[in-house]
Amino acid sequence: MIFYNRIEAVCRMNRLGAERRPFLFVIDYKQDRVIVEELDQVDPEMLLYDLDGVTNAAIASRMKITENLTSAIRWETFPMTQEAYAGSFHKVVGHIRAGNSYLVNLTCATPVRTDLSLEDVFIRSEARYKLWLKDRFVVFSPEIFVKIRDEHIYSYPMKGTIDATLPDARRRILDDPKETAEHATIVDLIRNDLSIVATEVTVTRYRYIDELLTHKGALLQVSSEIRGRLAGNWQAEIGDLLFCLLPAGSITGAPKKKTMEIIAEAETYERGFYTGVMGYFDGNSLNSAVMIRFLERQGDGSLVFKSGGGITSQSDLASEYDEMKQKVYVPIY
Repeated sequence: MIFYNRIEAVCRMNRLGAERRPFLFVIDYKQDRVIVEELDQVDPEMLLYDLDGVTNAAIASRMKITENLTSAIRWETFPMTQEAYAGSFHKVVGHIRAGNSYLVNLTCATPVRTDLSLEDVFIRSEARYKLWLKDRFVVFSPEIFVKIRDEHIYSYPMKGTIDATLPDARRRILDDPKETAEHATIVDLIRNDLSIVATEVTVTRYRYIDELLTHKGALLQVSSEIRGRLAGNWQAEIGDLLFCLLPAGSITGAPKKKTMEIIAEAETYERGFYTGVMGYFDGNSLNSAVMIRFLERQGDGSLVFKSGGGITSQSDLASEYDEMKQKVYVPIY
Protein backbone atom coordinates (compact mmCIF):
# COMPACT_ATOMS: atom_id res chain seq x y z
CA MET A 1 0.00 0.00 0.00
CA ILE A 2 1.47 3.35 -1.06
CA PHE A 3 1.17 6.33 1.28
CA TYR A 4 1.37 9.81 -0.26
CA ASN A 5 2.07 13.11 1.43
CA ARG A 6 -0.41 15.97 1.12
CA ILE A 7 1.09 17.56 -1.99
CA GLU A 8 1.39 14.23 -3.79
CA ALA A 9 -2.16 13.27 -2.82
CA VAL A 10 -3.68 16.54 -4.06
CA CYS A 11 -1.93 16.22 -7.43
CA ARG A 12 -2.96 12.59 -7.83
CA MET A 13 -6.59 13.29 -6.88
CA ASN A 14 -6.81 16.27 -9.25
CA ARG A 15 -5.42 14.22 -12.13
CA LEU A 16 -7.75 11.29 -11.56
CA GLY A 17 -10.67 13.65 -11.05
CA ALA A 18 -9.96 15.54 -14.29
CA GLU A 19 -9.84 12.20 -16.12
CA ARG A 20 -13.06 11.07 -14.37
CA ARG A 21 -11.32 7.92 -13.12
CA PRO A 22 -12.83 6.42 -9.95
CA PHE A 23 -10.60 6.21 -6.87
CA LEU A 24 -10.59 5.48 -3.13
CA PHE A 25 -8.97 7.82 -0.62
CA VAL A 26 -8.01 7.49 3.06
CA ILE A 27 -6.53 10.55 4.77
CA ASP A 28 -5.08 10.63 8.29
CA TYR A 29 -5.92 13.32 10.85
CA LYS A 30 -2.74 15.35 10.27
CA GLN A 31 -2.93 14.85 6.47
CA ASP A 32 0.61 13.45 6.41
CA ARG A 33 -0.27 9.95 5.18
CA VAL A 34 -2.77 9.51 2.38
CA ILE A 35 -3.94 6.53 0.34
CA VAL A 36 -5.21 7.41 -3.14
CA GLU A 37 -5.86 4.34 -5.25
CA GLU A 38 -7.99 3.61 -8.28
CA LEU A 39 -10.83 1.33 -7.23
CA ASP A 40 -9.85 -1.53 -9.52
CA GLN A 41 -6.31 -1.47 -8.08
CA VAL A 42 -7.24 -1.89 -4.41
CA ASP A 43 -5.99 -5.26 -3.14
CA PRO A 44 -8.73 -6.84 -0.96
CA GLU A 45 -6.07 -8.83 0.88
CA MET A 46 -4.69 -5.53 2.17
CA LEU A 47 -7.69 -3.21 2.32
CA LEU A 48 -11.43 -3.85 2.45
CA TYR A 49 -14.05 -1.14 2.16
CA ASP A 50 -17.81 -0.85 2.20
CA LEU A 51 -18.64 2.82 1.76
CA ASP A 52 -22.36 3.41 1.63
CA GLY A 53 -22.78 0.24 -0.45
CA VAL A 54 -19.72 0.68 -2.69
CA THR A 55 -17.51 -2.26 -1.71
CA ASN A 56 -14.72 -4.63 -2.68
CA ALA A 57 -15.66 -7.12 0.06
CA ALA A 58 -17.19 -10.43 -0.99
CA ILE A 59 -18.91 -10.87 2.36
CA ALA A 60 -20.48 -14.24 1.66
CA SER A 61 -17.17 -15.89 0.80
CA ARG A 62 -15.50 -14.40 3.87
CA MET A 63 -18.03 -15.50 6.46
CA LYS A 64 -15.89 -18.56 7.16
CA ILE A 65 -13.64 -16.22 9.14
CA THR A 66 -16.32 -15.79 11.80
CA GLU A 67 -18.38 -18.97 11.46
CA ASN A 68 -16.69 -20.58 14.49
CA LEU A 69 -17.26 -17.62 16.80
CA THR A 70 -19.95 -17.94 19.44
CA SER A 71 -22.88 -15.56 19.41
CA ALA A 72 -21.62 -14.00 22.65
CA ILE A 73 -18.85 -11.57 21.81
CA ARG A 74 -16.04 -11.04 24.30
CA TRP A 75 -15.50 -7.30 24.52
CA GLU A 76 -13.59 -6.04 27.56
CA THR A 77 -12.60 -2.40 27.89
CA PHE A 78 -10.00 -0.82 30.16
CA PRO A 79 -10.62 2.93 30.07
CA MET A 80 -8.35 5.39 31.80
CA THR A 81 -9.54 6.51 35.21
CA GLN A 82 -11.67 9.61 35.55
CA GLU A 83 -8.75 11.20 37.40
CA ALA A 84 -6.44 10.62 34.42
CA TYR A 85 -9.09 11.91 32.00
CA ALA A 86 -9.53 14.99 34.19
CA GLY A 87 -5.99 16.17 33.42
CA SER A 88 -6.79 16.54 29.72
CA PHE A 89 -10.32 17.78 30.39
CA HIS A 90 -9.18 20.64 32.63
CA LYS A 91 -6.53 21.74 30.13
CA VAL A 92 -9.26 22.05 27.51
CA VAL A 93 -11.68 23.84 29.84
CA GLY A 94 -8.92 26.26 30.84
CA HIS A 95 -8.42 27.26 27.21
CA ILE A 96 -12.17 27.64 26.68
CA ARG A 97 -12.51 29.89 29.72
CA ALA A 98 -9.56 31.94 28.45
CA GLY A 99 -11.45 32.53 25.20
CA ASN A 100 -9.10 30.45 23.03
CA SER A 101 -11.84 28.10 21.80
CA TYR A 102 -15.59 27.62 21.96
CA LEU A 103 -15.61 23.87 21.34
CA VAL A 104 -12.83 21.27 21.58
CA ASN A 105 -13.20 17.64 20.54
CA LEU A 106 -11.20 15.75 23.17
CA THR A 107 -10.40 12.10 22.42
CA CYS A 108 -8.71 9.16 24.16
CA ALA A 109 -7.39 5.68 23.41
CA THR A 110 -8.99 2.84 25.43
CA PRO A 111 -7.33 -0.62 25.56
CA VAL A 112 -9.73 -3.46 24.68
CA ARG A 113 -9.65 -7.23 24.64
CA THR A 114 -11.84 -9.20 22.26
CA ASP A 115 -12.01 -12.51 20.43
CA LEU A 116 -12.76 -10.58 17.23
CA SER A 117 -9.97 -9.84 14.78
CA LEU A 118 -9.91 -6.51 12.96
CA GLU A 119 -11.23 -8.27 9.85
CA ASP A 120 -13.95 -9.97 11.90
CA VAL A 121 -15.12 -6.56 13.08
CA PHE A 122 -15.24 -5.29 9.49
CA ILE A 123 -17.30 -8.25 8.34
CA ARG A 124 -19.69 -8.48 11.28
CA SER A 125 -20.25 -4.82 12.07
CA GLU A 126 -23.22 -2.79 10.82
CA ALA A 127 -22.24 0.71 9.73
CA ARG A 128 -22.81 2.97 6.75
CA TYR A 129 -19.07 3.36 6.16
CA LYS A 130 -16.52 0.65 6.93
CA LEU A 131 -12.85 0.16 6.11
CA TRP A 132 -10.22 -2.39 7.17
CA LEU A 133 -6.49 -1.90 6.66
CA LYS A 134 -4.55 -5.09 7.26
CA ASP A 135 -2.75 -5.32 10.62
CA ARG A 136 -3.49 -1.63 11.27
CA PHE A 137 -7.10 -0.69 12.00
CA VAL A 138 -10.78 -1.10 11.28
CA VAL A 139 -13.25 1.78 11.25
CA PHE A 140 -17.06 1.57 11.21
CA SER A 141 -18.38 5.10 10.96
CA PRO A 142 -21.91 6.51 10.87
CA GLU A 143 -20.75 10.07 10.11
CA ILE A 144 -20.74 11.53 6.61
CA PHE A 145 -17.95 14.03 5.91
CA VAL A 146 -19.06 15.49 2.57
CA LYS A 147 -21.08 14.29 -0.39
CA ILE A 148 -20.93 15.92 -3.81
CA ARG A 149 -23.51 15.32 -6.51
CA ASP A 150 -25.08 17.46 -9.25
CA GLU A 151 -22.69 20.34 -8.47
CA HIS A 152 -23.89 20.54 -4.85
CA ILE A 153 -21.79 19.71 -1.80
CA TYR A 154 -23.43 18.42 1.40
CA SER A 155 -22.09 17.95 4.92
CA TYR A 156 -23.78 16.22 7.86
CA PRO A 157 -22.06 17.04 11.18
CA MET A 158 -23.00 14.74 14.09
CA LYS A 159 -22.99 16.21 17.59
CA GLY A 160 -25.01 14.84 20.49
CA THR A 161 -25.27 11.20 21.62
CA ILE A 162 -27.55 9.54 24.17
CA ASP A 163 -28.54 6.03 25.23
CA ALA A 164 -31.81 5.38 23.39
CA THR A 165 -33.18 3.32 26.29
CA LEU A 166 -33.20 6.25 28.70
CA PRO A 167 -36.67 7.62 29.51
CA ASP A 168 -37.71 10.31 27.03
CA ALA A 169 -34.28 10.12 25.38
CA ARG A 170 -35.19 12.12 22.25
CA ARG A 171 -36.52 15.07 24.19
CA ARG A 172 -33.61 14.96 26.64
CA ILE A 173 -30.93 15.15 23.94
CA LEU A 174 -32.73 17.87 21.98
CA ASP A 175 -33.44 19.99 25.08
CA ASP A 176 -30.00 19.62 26.67
CA PRO A 177 -28.46 23.15 26.68
CA LYS A 178 -24.86 21.92 26.45
CA GLU A 179 -25.63 19.63 23.51
CA THR A 180 -27.68 22.36 21.82
CA ALA A 181 -24.83 24.87 22.07
CA GLU A 182 -22.25 22.33 20.89
CA HIS A 183 -24.31 21.39 17.87
CA ALA A 184 -24.95 25.03 16.93
CA THR A 185 -21.22 25.77 17.13
CA ILE A 186 -20.24 22.90 14.87
CA VAL A 187 -22.96 23.66 12.32
CA ASP A 188 -21.69 27.24 12.13
CA LEU A 189 -18.11 25.99 11.68
CA ILE A 190 -19.06 23.56 8.90
CA ARG A 191 -21.11 26.25 7.18
CA ASN A 192 -18.05 28.50 7.20
CA ASP A 193 -15.84 25.65 5.93
CA LEU A 194 -18.15 24.93 3.00
CA SER A 195 -18.18 28.64 2.15
CA ILE A 196 -14.46 28.34 1.31
CA VAL A 197 -15.26 26.10 -1.67
CA ALA A 198 -18.95 26.74 -2.39
CA THR A 199 -21.59 29.44 -2.80
CA GLU A 200 -25.21 29.56 -1.63
CA VAL A 201 -24.32 27.70 1.58
CA THR A 202 -27.37 27.00 3.74
CA VAL A 203 -28.54 24.71 6.55
CA THR A 204 -31.24 22.55 4.96
CA ARG A 205 -32.01 20.30 7.97
CA TYR A 206 -31.22 21.15 11.59
CA ARG A 207 -30.83 18.73 14.49
CA TYR A 208 -32.52 15.58 13.26
CA ILE A 209 -32.03 12.23 15.02
CA ASP A 210 -30.67 8.91 13.75
CA GLU A 211 -30.64 5.65 15.71
CA LEU A 212 -27.41 3.62 15.85
CA LEU A 213 -27.51 -0.06 16.83
CA THR A 214 -24.61 -1.47 18.84
CA HIS A 215 -23.77 -4.69 20.67
CA LYS A 216 -24.71 -2.88 23.89
CA GLY A 217 -27.99 -1.42 22.66
CA ALA A 218 -29.24 1.55 20.66
CA LEU A 219 -27.86 5.09 20.68
CA LEU A 220 -29.49 8.26 19.40
CA GLN A 221 -27.25 10.61 17.40
CA VAL A 222 -28.12 14.21 16.45
CA SER A 223 -27.12 15.52 12.99
CA SER A 224 -27.74 18.44 10.64
CA GLU A 225 -27.50 18.86 6.86
CA ILE A 226 -25.65 21.78 5.22
CA ARG A 227 -25.59 22.36 1.44
CA GLY A 228 -23.61 24.56 -0.95
CA ARG A 229 -23.21 25.00 -4.72
CA LEU A 230 -19.90 24.21 -6.49
CA ALA A 231 -18.51 25.65 -9.70
CA GLY A 232 -18.59 23.49 -12.82
CA ASN A 233 -15.80 20.97 -13.44
CA TRP A 234 -15.03 20.70 -9.73
CA GLN A 235 -13.76 17.19 -10.41
CA ALA A 236 -10.49 18.59 -11.84
CA GLU A 237 -9.78 20.27 -8.48
CA ILE A 238 -11.15 17.56 -6.22
CA GLY A 239 -7.90 17.20 -4.26
CA ASP A 240 -7.62 20.91 -3.52
CA LEU A 241 -11.29 21.02 -2.58
CA LEU A 242 -11.06 18.15 -0.09
CA PHE A 243 -7.91 19.35 1.63
CA CYS A 244 -9.34 22.87 2.01
CA LEU A 245 -11.99 21.33 4.27
CA LEU A 246 -9.65 19.23 6.40
CA PRO A 247 -9.47 18.29 9.15
CA ALA A 248 -13.18 17.80 9.70
CA GLY A 249 -14.66 20.46 11.93
CA SER A 250 -16.77 17.96 13.86
CA ILE A 251 -13.66 16.27 15.30
CA THR A 252 -11.60 19.41 15.95
CA GLY A 253 -13.70 22.35 17.12
CA ALA A 254 -13.90 26.10 16.71
CA PRO A 255 -11.96 28.14 15.82
CA LYS A 256 -10.29 25.27 14.03
CA LYS A 257 -6.61 26.32 13.92
CA LYS A 258 -6.28 27.29 17.58
CA THR A 259 -8.40 24.35 18.68
CA MET A 260 -6.04 21.93 16.92
CA GLU A 261 -3.20 23.40 18.99
CA ILE A 262 -5.23 22.81 22.16
CA ILE A 263 -5.92 19.21 21.09
CA ALA A 264 -2.20 18.59 20.56
CA GLU A 265 -1.52 19.91 24.06
CA ALA A 266 -4.32 18.06 25.85
CA GLU A 267 -4.40 14.62 24.20
CA THR A 268 -1.94 12.00 25.43
CA TYR A 269 -1.62 9.87 22.28
CA GLU A 270 -1.43 10.16 18.49
CA ARG A 271 -4.72 10.04 16.58
CA GLY A 272 -3.13 8.65 13.40
CA PHE A 273 -5.87 7.79 10.91
CA TYR A 274 -8.54 8.16 13.59
CA THR A 275 -10.68 11.25 12.85
CA GLY A 276 -9.27 11.45 9.34
CA VAL A 277 -11.56 10.93 6.37
CA MET A 278 -12.20 8.13 3.88
CA GLY A 279 -14.29 7.97 0.73
CA TYR A 280 -14.50 7.40 -2.98
CA PHE A 281 -14.96 9.29 -6.22
CA ASP A 282 -16.98 7.40 -8.84
CA GLY A 283 -16.02 9.56 -11.81
CA ASN A 284 -18.83 12.08 -11.34
CA SER A 285 -19.77 12.30 -7.66
CA LEU A 286 -18.05 11.93 -4.29
CA ASN A 287 -19.02 10.29 -1.01
CA SER A 288 -16.93 10.39 2.17
CA ALA A 289 -17.01 9.78 5.91
CA VAL A 290 -15.24 10.91 9.06
CA MET A 291 -13.21 8.05 10.53
CA ILE A 292 -14.77 7.73 13.97
CA ARG A 293 -15.65 4.45 15.76
CA PHE A 294 -12.10 3.23 15.37
CA LEU A 295 -10.27 0.07 16.55
CA GLU A 296 -6.50 0.00 16.05
CA ARG A 297 -3.78 -2.61 16.48
CA GLN A 298 -0.67 -1.41 18.31
CA GLY A 299 2.91 -2.47 17.58
CA ASP A 300 2.80 -5.08 20.36
CA GLY A 301 -0.40 -6.62 18.97
CA SER A 302 -2.74 -5.12 21.57
CA LEU A 303 -5.88 -3.25 20.55
CA VAL A 304 -7.09 0.25 21.42
CA PHE A 305 -10.41 1.89 20.66
CA LYS A 306 -10.27 5.63 20.02
CA SER A 307 -13.22 7.77 21.06
CA GLY A 308 -14.14 11.15 22.50
CA GLY A 309 -16.57 14.04 22.49
CA GLY A 310 -17.00 17.78 22.31
CA ILE A 311 -16.08 19.94 25.31
CA THR A 312 -17.72 23.35 25.83
CA SER A 313 -17.90 25.86 28.68
CA GLN A 314 -20.98 23.97 29.92
CA SER A 315 -19.33 20.55 29.98
CA ASP A 316 -19.38 18.41 33.11
CA LEU A 317 -16.34 16.21 33.80
CA ALA A 318 -18.25 13.08 34.82
CA SER A 319 -20.68 13.33 31.90
CA GLU A 320 -17.93 13.80 29.31
CA TYR A 321 -15.94 10.92 30.80
CA ASP A 322 -19.00 8.68 30.63
CA GLU A 323 -19.69 9.70 27.00
CA MET A 324 -16.12 8.83 26.00
CA LYS A 325 -16.55 5.35 27.55
CA GLN A 326 -20.04 4.89 26.08
CA LYS A 327 -18.66 5.27 22.55
CA VAL A 328 -16.26 2.32 22.97
CA TYR A 329 -18.44 -0.25 21.24
CA VAL A 330 -18.74 -2.44 18.17
CA PRO A 331 -21.97 -2.13 16.10
CA ILE A 332 -22.72 -5.85 16.15
CA TYR A 333 -26.09 -7.06 17.42
